[in-house]
Amino acid sequence: MAKAENRRRRRKLRPVYFDYNMLACVIILIFFGLVMLYSASAYEAANDAAVGFDDMFYFKRQLRSDLVAFVVCVFFIFYDYHRAIRWSPVLYVIALVLMFAVASPLGVTVNGARRWLNLGFGQFQPSEIAKIAIILFLPWLIMKMGKHVNTLRGGLFLIGVGLLQALVAYVFTDNLSTGIIIALISVVMVFLASPKIKPFVIVALIIVAAMVAFLLYAKYNLTGSSSFRMRRILAWLEPEQNMDTGGYQVLQGLYAIGSGGFFGKGLGNSTQKLATIPEAQNDMIFSIICEELGLFGAILVLLLFGYLLYRLCVIAMNAPDLYGTLVAAGVFTHVALQVILNICVVLNVIPTTGVTLPFVSYGGTSVVFLMSEIGIALNISRNIRYEEQEGGREKRKRSSGRSARRVSRAAEG
Repeated sequence: MAKAENRRRRRKLRPVYFDYNMLACVIILIFFGLVMLYSASAYEAANDAAVGFDDMFYFKRQLRSDLVAFVVCVFFIFYDYHRAIRWSPVLYVIALVLMFAVASPLGVTVNGARRWLNLGFGQFQPSEIAKIAIILFLPWLIMKMGKHVNTLRGGLFLIGVGLLQALVAYVFTDNLSTGIIIALISVVMVFLASPKIKPFVIVALIIVAAMVAFLLYAKYNLTGSSSFRMRRILAWLEPEQNMDTGGYQVLQGLYAIGSGGFFGKGLGNSTQKLATIPEAQNDMIFSIICEELGLFGAILVLLLFGYLLYRLCVIAMNAPDLYGTLVAAGVFTHVALQVILNICVVLNVIPTTGVTLPFVSYGGTSVVFLMSEIGIALNISRNIRYEEQEGGREKRKRSSGRSARRVSRAAEG
């Protein structure tokens, strides 16, 4: 009787968990992005001889990229993320080499910026590879270092690895925004792995104070600067007085947001996209969303991103091992930073940075590597197990011991 009672009370493991909710959220964002992309780009494409006067030019190119991205995502869903531990150092080095190659004859200049590589089969931005490389490589280093992560030297070394990637992205691809994102991803992952909070708070306060002092200095002393980044800062501080150096696009985006009202002008009825906002399908697509769908549509988009980040947070908190937790946290940080930076630029909260809105803005390289990260996060979710008590009532999620042992052996090897 006692044995039978123990068997009835014994906790059982349910089949593997898979985050269908997050996958559905990403698919909705991609389809929504295609609709808004066509709406934002059709007029400009139809009047552009360079694209053959084809109003669906940008839509078709983005659709192809989305299909490739979905295939890549499916591959990573079924590709055991523990294997990434072995090749993450190689990917880190490849990302550095490709960013160095931008300065070679293989580099391509688009719209005045040399950030692309042409390897014969198409153009792509190697800085996007750097983001996923740092997300996979830093957790591997953290696991290899063990308790040394808690030391000052260990923490500085890990952050230095991320800053090296960020510095190369800035110097060789002239992409400051990507460098900032890589640096912040690195800091967040080291922060999560370290039990110490005080040093991070002190450094953050110092950086904020330095930025405020620099902005005050720039406003009153750099009015005639020849640096385009300084002109961007001045255009952000006083857009009306700097219409010819960046303030024009920002103001037109704000006009679009303000004219949309609560429910917007209706899908396809934007007037600011009619050659008023240059390349509205790129970084400024959120302003077109606000104009056509209003505040109501903008809130729905933010709720979708909020739910996506919530699901990534759930995966990170229930991952089967430390590596899975840190990788999911890195994906969370990357998506969150791009959403926040893009919307802050559109609202003129920060200077223009050239950061796309994930899954919505035009950009093939961006969506392919973002979907790769989503696929890895979904693969982590497949290794989560449910633990039940008698009666089928869920108690909590639990990881399998086999996955934990596998990631430990891979790190040591």
